[in-house]
Amino acid sequence: MTPQRYIETRLAQYQGWYDVKATRMKAMHLRMRTVSVVGGAFVPVFVNLDLAFARVTATVLSVVVVAAVSLESVYRYREQWKNYRSTEQLLGHERVYFETKVGPYQNLGKRDAFSVLVARVEKAIANENSATLNVMTLGGQVNSDVQQQGVSNPVPGSVAGSDSVPAARGGAEAS
Repeated sequence: MTPQRYIETRLAQYQGWYDVKATRMKAMHLRMRTVSVVGGAFVPVFVNLDLAFARVTATVLSVVVVAAVSLESVYRYREQWKNYRSTEQLLGHERVYFETKVGPYQNLGKRDAFSVLVARVEKAIANENSATLNVMTLGGQVNSDVQQQGVSNPVPGSVAGSDSVPAARGGAEAS
């Protein structure tokens, strides 16, 4: 595989996928937070109104707020957004470093630089997979090994709670 083909078929595809997922997770996180904050602000207003519909409205609004907070704690949109966005950014940096021959690619021949690029990109993808799996299964308590490993030490895993993954991942649905 040539460097250009790898960049176009693997790196760019993953970068795009992570960008889309980060955007979705951020939107969901902001929606849940908005419902929680705005709904929570209106509950005391309705509780203190002496109108027939106020009590029912306060109750329904309270249920909606609790549901939004609970769903956010289950799906962890904020953590997923951060994982996806940081991986997307890291892949972009790797591409720029590789194409401009700076950082870890400085003073390397084309073949060696390409090998380093592939290794670093694949490690970043594996780290994100592991981090997302940990966020979804350990209640957001990503172990310190994953957080400290960065790009240099991969932790294999699979993405939990995601939509379909890029064809470069085999095109299968993630579990």
